[in-house]
Amino acid sequence: MSRAFIGMIVGMALAFAGYFGGFGAFLLVAALGAAGYAAGSWLDTGGLPHGLREMLDRSRR
Repeated sequence: MSRAFIGMIVGMALAFAGYFGGFGAFLLVAALGAAGYAAGSWLDTGGLPHGLREMLDRSRR
């Protein structure tokens, strides 16, 4: 799947959560989506513990 398609799906999920569940549900879906994205990108790099450290160090620079 392309990143544009994934972004569209995430946007639709956030819109549904905001419409039907309110702002709290919107924030929950956004936070869980960000956690899922972080876990997926970590697993794409191999899922090794030192890879997680490198990913976090890279974001601080």
